[in-house]
Amino acid sequence: MKDGSYDPVRGFLYSLGGALLISTNFVTAKYGLEGFNPETFSLVWTFAAAVYAFGIVLAGRSSRDQILPVRSMKPMLALGTATGVGMVLAWKGLASLDAAFASFLWRFFPVLTILSGVLFLKERLSKQEVLAMLIMLLGCFWSVAGRWETVGLGVILTLLAACAGTVQLLIAKSQTHRVHPNVLVAYRVGIGSAFIAGWAFATGAANFSVEARYWYVTLLGAFLGPCASFLLTFRAYQYWSLSQSSIILTAQPLLVLPLAYIFLGTLPTLKELVGGSMILLGAFWLAFVQVARNTKKAS
Repeated sequence: MKDGSYDPVRGFLYSLGGALLISTNFVTAKYGLEGFNPETFSLVWTFAAAVYAFGIVLAGRSSRDQILPVRSMKPMLALGTATGVGMVLAWKGLASLDAAFASFLWRFFPVLTILSGVLFLKERLSKQEVLAMLIMLLGCFWSVAGRWETVGLGVILTLLAACAGTVQLLIAKSQTHRVHPNVLVAYRVGIGSAFIAGWAFATGAANFSVEARYWYVTLLGAFLGPCASFLLTFRAYQYWSLSQSSIILTAQPLLVLPLAYIFLGTLPTLKELVGGSMILLGAFWLAFVQVARNTKKAS
């Protein structure tokens, strides 16, 4: 973050807007997956998002240097590839899970980010962070106990997708001061859609023969989730730290629960709600520990 760019009000508002929009992912995607298979859905979803994102970039009359960030092409390729991998894994996982429960599992996002710092940056974990992670793991084990044959594959795929998502955020955070957020989002989903297209056609999984209603919802979701939400989220990183933004994103299941009930008529089982609440509690604790640490370092 550049000196003088810190603006907690803008950071909060952009983060909140991004969290609200990305929460629709779980509802629109769950509906779309009732028609499309995961590979085809991922392709339609990311390709549509890429069209929207590049349309926004061109409408904004960005300069040639902004549209073609030559010095950042390698990170952009890595970001797009991680997006493609993450999308396929995420939607394969969601296809076999309740939407709200999948949202609870995605609270492991900050855990994976912190662990990557421990592994690659030689950072140390505090006792509070370890305890918060243990609570989250306990919640996960509670949710799947006795049901592993039914939900196990979905849980594994979702957690692997969260790993890919962690890579995306780390790359994006490192580039927000060099690449305009609109351009960053466009390359993220553009390269991601190319990766998914190669995978879907190579495996013979591409099948676009579904009812029109699944197309409508998927195309709407592609704008709200991977496009509009990240336009706001990446802007938030210009004014707020990654750990501060993560607190807002942590509350996502509280937004997904009513959306899933209203539009899908579904709610998690009691076991999933109890386990998910434990995951959410640990995630909030972990996020606040991170913010407190960063605030102390900055003072």
